[in-house]
Amino acid sequence: MATLESLGLVGTIAEGDAVPEEPESDDSADEEELCRVPGPRRRGHRSGDFSAAFVFGEAEAGGEDAWAAALRQLRGKRAATTLDEKIEKVRQKRKLQEREAKQTKARDEDAEAEDNQTTKRECEDFSRDDEDVESEYSLDDESIFTKADKVKVKERRKSKKGQVEAESFFEDASQYDDNLSFQDMNLSRPLLKAITALGFKQPTPIQKACIPVGLLGKDICACAATGTGKTAAFILPVLERLIYKPRQAPITRVLVLVPTRELGIQVHSVTKQLAQFSSVTTCLAVGGLDVKTQEAALRSGPDILIATPGRLIDHLHNCPSFHLSSVEVLILDEADRMLDEYFEEQMKEIIRLCSHHRQTMLFSATMTEEVKDLASVSLKNPVRIFVNSNTDVAPFLRQEFIRIRPNREGDREAIVTALLTRTFRDHVMLFTQTKKQAHRMHILLGLMGLRVGELHGNLSQAQRLESLRRFKDEQIDILVATDVAARGLDIEGVKTVINFTMPNTTKHYVHRVGRTARAGKAGRSVSLVGEEERKMLKDIVKAAKTAVKARILPQDVILKFREKIENLEKDIYAVLCLEREEREMQQSEAQINKAKKQLETGKKETGGESLERSWFQTREERKKEKLAKALQEFDLALRGKKKRKKFMQDTQKKAQMTPEERSQFEILKSQMYAERLAKRNRRAKRARALPEEEPAAVLAGPKKKKKVSVFDEELTNTSRKALKQYRAGPSFEDRKRLGIAQRRKGGNFKSKSRYKRK
Repeated sequence: MATLESLGLVGTIAEGDAVPEEPESDDSADEEELCRVPGPRRRGHRSGDFSAAFVFGEAEAGGEDAWAAALRQLRGKRAATTLDEKIEKVRQKRKLQEREAKQTKARDEDAEAEDNQTTKRECEDFSRDDEDVESEYSLDDESIFTKADKVKVKERRKSKKGQVEAESFFEDASQYDDNLSFQDMNLSRPLLKAITALGFKQPTPIQKACIPVGLLGKDICACAATGTGKTAAFILPVLERLIYKPRQAPITRVLVLVPTRELGIQVHSVTKQLAQFSSVTTCLAVGGLDVKTQEAALRSGPDILIATPGRLIDHLHNCPSFHLSSVEVLILDEADRMLDEYFEEQMKEIIRLCSHHRQTMLFSATMTEEVKDLASVSLKNPVRIFVNSNTDVAPFLRQEFIRIRPNREGDREAIVTALLTRTFRDHVMLFTQTKKQAHRMHILLGLMGLRVGELHGNLSQAQRLESLRRFKDEQIDILVATDVAARGLDIEGVKTVINFTMPNTTKHYVHRVGRTARAGKAGRSVSLVGEEERKMLKDIVKAAKTAVKARILPQDVILKFREKIENLEKDIYAVLCLEREEREMQQSEAQINKAKKQLETGKKETGGESLERSWFQTREERKKEKLAKALQEFDLALRGKKKRKKFMQDTQKKAQMTPEERSQFEILKSQMYAERLAKRNRRAKRARALPEEEPAAVLAGPKKKKKVSVFDEELTNTSRKALKQYRAGPSFEDRKRLGIAQRRKGGNFKSKSRYKRK
């Protein structure tokens, strides 16, 4: 274990080790029994699937950390002062004001007491950083920190079975040989050596099912629970293919697409570890990192390319020597996310530029089961490998829910703050629906003395990687994030996941709570559920295989924390003002530096050294797409011109939104997404041009020619003779043939001569 810790690897539960128990807020023994997964059979199965050295670590094959390498490219791009420094500045100012107020009050009451209190305060260290959380709150009733929450078991209703599968796959390979080992998979020696060096003993179920099928070169559509080793399941067969058939020229043969930058860095790290004893080269092309460095690496023709869709298209259109015509294997990690509407246009462009003769593999924890939804990737006879159901969470996850009453939506911030200061103090991920709310929670929790970081799309790449690094190194206890961190990230030691609001869909929920209880470890999720989110809660409870619990916080605890948050609103506003001032100063400095550079070089503003990078869409098309798919702030709240106009006027009048309005905005965001998703599913599917499948068996003998009608023959005949006849009109033989056909059908056909005689 000491070796694992020194390498930064995640140690998991071995067969003889005890399962780590989370400290409960109550002392009832029956609730502890309900939390455990029943039956000894599952426990034995876990020890076989997840050995003591299962999880991939962060250390690179050459001893270099992947996250450190990415941060090195971004050196010098950090802000002048961090948000934590601004929060600390405001906290110190508030402490000074509170102490001055206390001194003034004591001076008015008693002069002697004032002298004694002043002497004591002068001796204290004013700028200490290790203050306890309880000392930060000078609340009247300090018993709120010791008062326990109530945890009840939520009853599960039986779901009605009888669902019919819409369409079946070509083949189902979900059943696998349970006794299969890495040595039985016919892997090359360099891969077996890398597996042994990383300490893997037994493959996981998804690896046992996928690796043999992937080695056969078949298209795969795979689904398994979060934290079960899907990355190795698609990387190992790819590496075996590259080792068995070395390249003749420097070309890219494997393309791995991921939805987020952080997941791309993680997959690249795992690939380098598994390929450390072979000559296979890898390259990472994700947004936020240096473009020129990536272009130089792509020109050398790496064997495996791990990329995000946007940066990949950028290189395809701006790097002349790079193309995808030689790609033999296309892999989509988190494939359901890659195939949704946000990546739709980009995926169409990438697949258009890819080779048609390729192997395609799709992996996710919430994979769609309908083949028609996967038609855009042009799968050929895909093999279905579903080790777990689409809605299965990790087997050792304890799910808890906190009910929010209809008139108590504004209590969400107070409830989350109470949970983080009283019960779950470290190794916590807090998910919010919007970037604005994530930033606010970072400021709020930081002002309360907690060690917090944030991760969302408004941050620079350097800030995002720095937040992840600090959370992994335990420099911060809480990471506030949006759904950008919900997919695929393997972060060591996450004990608790808290959902500020329920996510957009059940699939999003599965990915969020999948950040904990990974690789056979125990974990816990706590979700706040309002009245408008009860339907999703019912679906989650029905799909749960273990007991789901309801947590109830004492009302006086919630009221105390809400009062504390209201008192901190001025400090939150002060931090936001400091941020705005610094941002304006940076913009001014950038403009001044740009003007100086232009004066020194003698270039005009219109001139430029480098050409503008091209994109497969025009500016107008991109703007139109953003407007069509972006979740606009006012469209979320109310629909209709009059209501929207009134909402805008009301928000402009208010300097700050109330807690109820902030919570309602978070819920409306997820509801809007769900409505758009349902509308998209109801829309008629477009006809897609797919390559025709060859028949399974060809019958002996000549093929029977299909009889074509006279009408079809004349309609489809475009020869010169046919066109000449068409211009001249029907001949006597054609009219005669038409009359015979009409009489056979019983029609009343009369020639022109009969009309003349009448």
